Amino acid sequence: MSPQEASGTIGVLLPRDIPRADVIAFAQEADAYGFDELWVVEDLGYRGGLVQAATVLACTRRIRVGVGLLPAAARNVAFAAMEVATLAQLHPGRLDIAVGHGMPDWMRRVGAWPASPLTLLGEYIHTLRTLLAGRPADTDGRYIRLDGLLLHPSALPEHAPDIFAGVRGPKSLALAGEVADGTLLAEPVSPEYVRQALTSINPQRPHRITAYNITVVDDDPHNALRAARPALQPLGDPDWAPHIVPLGFHDELAALRHTSKSAEAFAQAVPEEWAHRLALTGTPEQVRARVQDLFESGVTTTVLSPVGPDYRSALASLAKIL
Repeated sequence: MSPQEASGTIGVLLPRDIPRADVIAFAQEADAYGFDELWVVEDLGYRGGLVQAATVLACTRRIRVGVGLLPAAARNVAFAAMEVATLAQLHPGRLDIAVGHGMPDWMRRVGAWPASPLTLLGEYIHTLRTLLAGRPADTDGRYIRLDGLLLHPSALPEHAPDIFAGVRGPKSLALAGEVADGTLLAEPVSPEYVRQALTSINPQRPHRITAYNITVVDDDPHNALRAARPALQPLGDPDWAPHIVPLGFHDELAALRHTSKSAEAFAQAVPEEWAHRLALTGTPEQVRARVQDLFESGVTTTVLSPVGPDYRSALASLAKIL
């Protein structure tokens, strides 16, 4: 029985630095291989999330497209609702949107880090969902003020897309459970991290969990792990602490990062046992089993993040687990 049949769906990430000439081909190949979802990235200095989503939705047939994630402080919620509604209307049933705080350093660099990120995110997601549902938004919040705004019926999708909160940390995860349709968990996502996150999310209604993970599939497990190592470089930074603490080696990993001469040296020095838990690597059967573990922990969609330099070749390898 495949992971999809058992308990969840499998998606793939469109890499943020994929060459321009490969963007459409990658999306079309992901669609043809049978991936259930394709998630696009909006990272500072790379490509815009909504434009990428519009492009790949237009050039594919059936794959569901997610945007992960839109920083709440970066866009006026009324104009974001117009863009999201347009995509959802033109591509019914194929769109998910994740909204989050954004990386604090990035948001400070553009002068958009709020005094209370949690308050802003709560107001933003509530208002966005209100507008997409065709209801008037009469909001007088700390950050969002709308005077009865209502999207015109001609602009509304038949069904509003699901809105995810792309967050980490107990308070933000609890907010996700209160206001969002799902939670987007960035890599690395282990079963231990999922179970811990769900205690904070504490959903009282249907709630989707989408999880990103660095993934390399190869018939030789050692080659797979070796190929995944460059993608581990950021994982010693403090921002990733909530993901690593449940694994039991956070302090040691942070110390290793501190004593390593560079991020590259850190990634190569990560012990094999830890590296194996920080990424999904191995043969198709081994990775399929790891995906099943994630589904059993509460993940509804596992999003596989390919490792370069040849992303389309990596995509073909990832498709072997389907």
